[in-house]
Amino acid sequence: MEERLSVGALMKEAPYSISEDETLLMAWEVMERSGQRQLPVVRQDGCCAGVLEGTELAVACAAPASTLSRRHVRDLVYGRRTVTVHAEDSMLRAAAVMTEEHIDAVPVTDPRGRLTGLLTALDFVAAAAGLHHRSGRAQDAPRPPHLRATLPGLPPRRGERERGIPIP
Repeated sequence: MEERLSVGALMKEAPYSISEDETLLMAWEVMERSGQRQLPVVRQDGCCAGVLEGTELAVACAAPASTLSRRHVRDLVYGRRTVTVHAEDSMLRAAAVMTEEHIDAVPVTDPRGRLTGLLTALDFVAAAAGLHHRSGRAQDAPRPPHLRATLPGLPPRRGERERGIPIP
């Protein structure tokens, strides 16, 4: 893996994200349909409130459905320290942050704290294996973030996506 590689070169731009005001049932549905293992959580101002892990959501979803429809995503991420990196940061810095914090995914934010992408441990594995196909776009002219909205349109179910329907 190249030492000078930036976070922006490997991160997933525009990951599906969810509002902290959504229910846990909606978070489960978005995670299942999108196939993401981590789901960035954003506040109403667009700033990143944290990352919801699939495992912690699965544990929370062990409660009865009537309870889940009343619990919100913010209940799981509230009070949690949220670490982030920027697209211009080096992969070495991102790896250090993820290692020190014992996390498998770190949100990538702009200088105002708004979510622009997600960097996962899988991105590091792909880079180490030479499987990444992007090159240092973070150094190019900045683009406005194009986050995939959770609502009104959910991603298609995985079976539909596997038949070739693109995720919006």
